[in-house]
Amino acid sequence: MPHNPPRLVNLDLDLLRAFVAVADANSFTRAGVRLGRTQSTISLQIKRLEEQLNAELFSRDPRKVVLTGHGEALLVQARRLLRVNDEIIGEMFEHSLEGEVRLGAPEDFATTHLPGILGDYARAYPHVSLSVTCDLTLRLMDKMGQGELDLALIKREPVGAGGGQSVWREHLVWVGAGEDVLPKDAPVPLVVAPSPCVYRTRASAALDAAGRAWRVAYTSPSLAGQVAALRAGLGVTALPTEMVPDELVTFGSEHGFPPLAEVEIALIRAGKALPVAAEKLATFILASLNGPRPA
Repeated sequence: MPHNPPRLVNLDLDLLRAFVAVADANSFTRAGVRLGRTQSTISLQIKRLEEQLNAELFSRDPRKVVLTGHGEALLVQARRLLRVNDEIIGEMFEHSLEGEVRLGAPEDFATTHLPGILGDYARAYPHVSLSVTCDLTLRLMDKMGQGELDLALIKREPVGAGGGQSVWREHLVWVGAGEDVLPKDAPVPLVVAPSPCVYRTRASAALDAAGRAWRVAYTSPSLAGQVAALRAGLGVTALPTEMVPDELVTFGSEHGFPPLAEVEIALIRAGKALPVAAEKLATFILASLNGPRPA
């Protein structure tokens, strides 16, 4: 790190949180998704931090960002500062909050959006136990009805007000390993989750509306299984833009693929009167995905 700064610098924890998010995601865009901010906002925050420290923290290239030597040194200390901050908040304001919160979420959304949010929540409320169930939306709804969950994030048609609180809109794109997986005069091979699945419905409905034949080439209930099939060239699928792995490519109208309608993510509660810890998590998720995180 640079030595002998010309003046005393008070580091902004919001800038450090953005820096850690970019380092973890290797992407300004994905870091923005995690923190509920735009890519341009994240870029500006990193620029401000680099100006404060008079050091370049990331090496940028078109596909990913990589920590510089200064960035690697800062990352360790940034994590320590954020951990101390979150522990102080937890101890000062919520030290007595205890219990268990049972949260359900689709696997892909949970692995992409929730790790940072739940990590911050756990540090803010260290005596609360989190139990997270990843499953398809229909099964999560069943578990909610059976009293097995306090909160659930589900995928659904954009329906506006009512039936839970909208927290996210996913813009879907067509994804595959490369143009060689696209059939010339044969049905489009789809890699999908089992029915019912909103992404699967979006893909088949869009192809039907465009008059393009399709077939199910591979089915897996997990995002990891679907991505493995895509990497192997078994077909194409519909995924949210921010969930597309770097090594896969997207297809558009130039490849004969129709546009895909958005999917809504909504937060639903088991009842109007949740335990305090569960209500705190609901508030935390809503604020984290829709605006500034609560103190």
